[in-house]
This record gives sequence, structure tokens and C-alpha cells, in this order.
Amino acid sequence: MNLRLPIILLFLAFILGGCASTATDPDDPTSGLNAAEIYKEAKRNLLDGNYETAIQFYEKLESRFPYGNYATRAQMEVAYAYYKFDEPEPAILAAERFIKLHPNHPNVDYLYYLRGLSSFGITKSSIAKTFGQDQTERDPKSSRRAFEFFSELVKKFPKSRYTRDAIQRMTHLRNGLAQYEVHVAKFYFGKDAYVAAANRGKYVVENYQRTPAVADALALMVKSYRKLEMPELARDALRVLEVNHPEHPDLAELRTDK
Repeated sequence: MNLRLPIILLFLAFILGGCASTATDPDDPTSGLNAAEIYKEAKRNLLDGNYETAIQFYEKLESRFPYGNYATRAQMEVAYAYYKFDEPEPAILAAERFIKLHPNHPNVDYLYYLRGLSSFGITKSSIAKTFGQDQTERDPKSSRRAFEFFSELVKKFPKSRYTRDAIQRMTHLRNGLAQYEVHVAKFYFGKDAYVAAANRGKYVVENYQRTPAVADALALMVKSYRKLEMPELARDALRVLEVNHPEHPDLAELRTDK
């Protein structure tokens, strides 16, 4: 019994020593800091534009102090840090996590907005800018997702300070989505797939009213219906185009060909 007691004490000393060494890890910049101090460092780096470092501090803060006001702030601000660091997908995930954990937080509307901004940013990727590709010709998945995110903000928080900007961005996204459909319709027309082209144009007219793309969709419908030898449908589309978009550049040609 007397021999076992020193062994137990030695084991406990080893365990406690290990914990102490972990708490003062020289490779951990948060070593020895409390929650307030870690948050202060994270915020300082965020404001200085050192987003990657800020993210590391925020994540360390939540890992070491998962409860309390500072953890909540870290969960919110890390989403913004990811957004500014041009990491939209992690920003979206962080925003959604905050929304799930704190649905009644007084600033949760900002996370809905930030989620939309992050997806909106994907539609303006550097790839499109580098190669000069028209964004409306690209896969509209991110645009649709951004539209849905902003729409959720507008529905849930109609009086939010971010709602007005969200609505403006939704208008921009809707115009782009409509123009994407016109690009697809033109592609079909170029492949002599006139039924598909006409149907795509009709889809734009029915689902994206009051967007600039509607005029191009109507013009394409006129051309497609004529190729399909459907003169009545072609005349109807032309009439709508003439009444609503009398300045369209294709009108003179379309009137000549009828």
C-alpha cells in the first residue's frame, strides 16, 4: 500500500504537468490568454485586415471558451472574416451555423445578409473577370442560391437595415438569371433546336417579367416560331414586342421578314 501511493502521486503529477504544458504551449498565440484577451486580438486583426489571423483567433476562442458572450461574438464575426478573406463557402457555413445556434439573436439578420453577400460574391468570381466571360453565360447556381438567401432575409426581416440593399441585389440577380435563359435559348436556336429555343424564350417572358431580357426573348420567339412554321404564334410574339419594346434593334428585321 505504501509503495502504490507514490506511484499514484507520480502519475497525477505527470498528468497535471502535461495539462500545464498544453496551457502554455509556445506555439499557441492564445496560450495563457483569457476569452476577453483572445477576442481583443481577433478583433484587432480583423480591423487591420489580417483576416486569416483573425479567423485563427476566433476559432481558438470558441474552441477554448465555447460558452458565453465572447464565443457568440466569435461565431458571428468569424463569418465576416471568412467573407473578407475571400472564402465564401466557409463564410456561408459559418453564417448558417450562427443562424441555427442563435435564431433569436438581435443581429441574426446580418448573418442572413452576409450569407447572401457571400454567395453573391461567387457570381463575380475572378475566373469570369480574367477570361472576360459574361457572367450571365455561366452556371447560375450561385446566383439562384444568393437570390434565395436574400429573399429569406427580406421575408423574415422586412424592416432590417440590410433589406433595401438585399432587394437591389435580388433585382440584379433576377436580371442576370433571365439573361442566362436567353443565352441558353440562343444556343438552342444556333443548333436548329427551334422548339427548345421558343420554349426557353417563353419561359423568360412568363417568369422574368419586367427584366431587360424579356425583349430579347420575344425576338427569339418570333424567329423560332417562324422556323417552325407557326405564323400565328410568331405574330403574337412580334405584336407583344412592338407594343412593349418599340426600340428593340431586331424589330426592323423582324417586320421585314414577316
